Amino acid sequence: MSGKEIAIIGGGPAGLMAAEILSSAGHSVTVYEAMPTVARKFLLAGKSGLNITHSEDYQRFSKRFGSANSYLRDALDAFRPGDVRAWAAELETATFVGSSGRVFPVAMKASPLLRAWIRRLGAQGVAIKTKHRWQGFSDGGYLFETPEGDLVVRPDAALLALGGRSWPRLGSDGRWVDWLRDEAIAVRDFQPANCGFDVNWSTVFGERFAGAAVKSVVATSPAGSTQGEFVVTKHGIEGSLVYAHAAALRDTLISGQSAILVVDLMPGRTLERIERDLAKQDTKTSLANRLRKGAGLDGVKANLVRECGRDAELHDPARLARLIKALPIPVVAPRPIAEAISSAGGVAWDEIDEHYMLKQRPGLFVAGEMIDWEAPTGGYLLTACFATGRAAARGISSWLRA
Repeated sequence: MSGKEIAIIGGGPAGLMAAEILSSAGHSVTVYEAMPTVARKFLLAGKSGLNITHSEDYQRFSKRFGSANSYLRDALDAFRPGDVRAWAAELETATFVGSSGRVFPVAMKASPLLRAWIRRLGAQGVAIKTKHRWQGFSDGGYLFETPEGDLVVRPDAALLALGGRSWPRLGSDGRWVDWLRDEAIAVRDFQPANCGFDVNWSTVFGERFAGAAVKSVVATSPAGSTQGEFVVTKHGIEGSLVYAHAAALRDTLISGQSAILVVDLMPGRTLERIERDLAKQDTKTSLANRLRKGAGLDGVKANLVRECGRDAELHDPARLARLIKALPIPVVAPRPIAEAISSAGGVAWDEIDEHYMLKQRPGLFVAGEMIDWEAPTGGYLLTACFATGRAAARGISSWLRA
């Protein structure tokens, strides 16, 4: 088994993790990366603090992956959040748990961890070839476009870890979809995940409040209720609170129904109190004054009420109170997938065996975001990429032994 040639196509977290496991088992591993450097999206995620995993109870953690929960469970069981932290510590990257339960490197950067990781891979004999863009299958091998011309490699086994469709400028452009479909491999259409949404704001509101943060609110959708904050954009809404509801809102729109994010602008006050305090206000005063004095709302929150409320609601204390506690923000479309933090869709699970090998192409494996799963932000995405990379590496070793 030792000394087998393995090609890993894609130098993101899943591909690099697979390279680490396979090279440590004595295989000859080459990582082919289309971009000038590996792990560009990983580095971008770490610019403001790399959220590497999450500290919540594992049983809850393992249920964060929607319809893919059961498929991912074995991979996650083998590389849990605690294992992620231990792995980072081996690479001299200490981590800490933030107030939200998210786990970050103490350095709040991805670059030191990536440098140490690449050093480890080099020490284990992994070759990394950048500017090698996969162009599909050719003559029983894998065709690459390189600065020196076309190259066909024929390894003993190969792993595709090419990512989804979000942030294509960093390398995940989804060009591989047609090549797999040409091989009769089912690939679900990609959709934006953890994304913002368009809202039909008035021109005045969109221009005036673009970039304004709406803090300390509770948002409700078919996904449930979540406390947090979001940001108004010229086109709509974005931010962590919106991302928590993105899959539910997106799927509602795909089904042809109207999608509404319902926001409690004052979760710390009861409906009864707000209604009582609004009723005390002089109806002849401006809406801005009534909202400020009667409900403690001003700035972007007060203007959201004006923007989303109907005229009759704005002049009746009881209806205005209900609006403040359950403000409907109708979203009309997800923002483009190129802007999304991640994507849903990808290689269908039915096409993959228990070793992460494509049933239609023995010896070719897949891992990471190119498979049909999605997860919320909070460290879940990276952990699953690491875990599926490791699972695919174990699958490759098992297949080579057999």
